[in-house]
Amino acid sequence: MRDIEVILLPFPILSRRFNVVRDFIEEQFFRLAASGLVPRRLFRPKLPDSPPPPAGDLLDLEIVSHCWKYGRLLNYQLSSLVLHPPRNCRVTMTVFHCPEDSDTGHILDYFAGQRVTNVTWNWQPLEKERLFRRAIGRNQAALATRSDWIWFTDCDVTFQAGALDDLAAELCDHDAMLTFPQIHQVSEMLQPDDPIFTRAGQAPAILDLDLSRFEPERREKAVGGLQILRGDVARAVGYCANIGVYQRPATSFGNTWEDRTFRWLLGTHGEPLTTAGFYRIRHAPKGRKGSDFRVRPRD
Repeated sequence: MRDIEVILLPFPILSRRFNVVRDFIEEQFFRLAASGLVPRRLFRPKLPDSPPPPAGDLLDLEIVSHCWKYGRLLNYQLSSLVLHPPRNCRVTMTVFHCPEDSDTGHILDYFAGQRVTNVTWNWQPLEKERLFRRAIGRNQAALATRSDWIWFTDCDVTFQAGALDDLAAELCDHDAMLTFPQIHQVSEMLQPDDPIFTRAGQAPAILDLDLSRFEPERREKAVGGLQILRGDVARAVGYCANIGVYQRPATSFGNTWEDRTFRWLLGTHGEPLTTAGFYRIRHAPKGRKGSDFRVRPRD
């Protein structure tokens, strides 16, 4: 494959078409592999034998989010940490973003000035093509994390009162590699003119949600933004670190099939957790698809 890439370098159009076809074939292969058609032992990374002892007095949790033109949602996610800071754990809030997305930049600049007990902000800029491949940022964060656990989430998930403390207490008694909140709360599908969005469409601010608009939803596996990985496992294997298609830049956000491949590599769907204080904003406009979902900068 690499030889073909080199040969096609002088021919940009052919090179781009080759890359698209190659990525499609590889992704379809790993989708089929994760269905059980390929022995996992051929790709399974070497996993730690047992969890390490606790490193300190408080559990350390890293939360990893990506944001591309989802500034209104990110505003609520970061606000929830300001309004409901953890008391019994330390949180590193990592956000991967692209400097071209100035709306997200305004949000991050505003929250960088907020001092929150037990919360450390960690903004990570990426070229948009690397941001579009979510596994790249997740892999980078996984390999570099110093936390006891790392949560791969999405910027439409918020952390309400006591949720992170309840999560920390539950994780302290867990030695599973991968866990997830089995119950979380979701809103109805919101339209762009919904008050939740119009409030967040002004200058960045600390905003709370009307929790009466959310209802419980149940999950049976660690999917999407509900994947919580043990820190030693993250440092050892990354996130689809050796799956080429998931570590190559993309021209746009696509469907995130890597979640399924990641669970297959680990050999688990994840262990369910009972903590249920997490709220996800369901939204019709898709920033990753190019919608104009803008936030005005603060004066």
